[in-house]
Amino acid sequence: MSETHEILRLARMWVEKAEEDLLVAECLLSLEEGGPFSTICFHAQQSVEKYVNALLVSTAIPFTKVHDIGELLELAPASIEIPLSTEEQEQLTFYATTARYPGEYEPVSRGESEEMVSAAKKVRDAVRAHLPKAALSIPNDTSLPQ
Repeated sequence: MSETHEILRLARMWVEKAEEDLLVAECLLSLEEGGPFSTICFHAQQSVEKYVNALLVSTAIPFTKVHDIGELLELAPASIEIPLSTEEQEQLTFYATTARYPGEYEPVSRGESEEMVSAAKKVRDAVRAHLPKAALSIPNDTSLPQ
């Protein structure tokens, strides 16, 4: 397998996992009764993290597996704008770390979870616009050589 195919394969794997997390967040958000809002935010964060990782892989930028969105975005090419404010980056990072565990913080609201899913969708759109077509996830598509 060529290096290009390996990069595309890895980027596609990150995209597939990012899509799974976004789908979980959207499904949980659609629940009629009060949903598990911190879990929704966690999956929104995971989608953002994995989409940024897909971008880094596709541009051959090495990275370590971290949950800090700001740290990952610092690695992204300056020419690619990821539409997340510093506040959104910090919130998403909080949901991946602190909010996953019991602690002394305010409960996550439906509004917050809606905002984080919206932020994840913005990142999704921005990153997908810069990924090679072969790296984009198409369910059950095996056209990319393994």
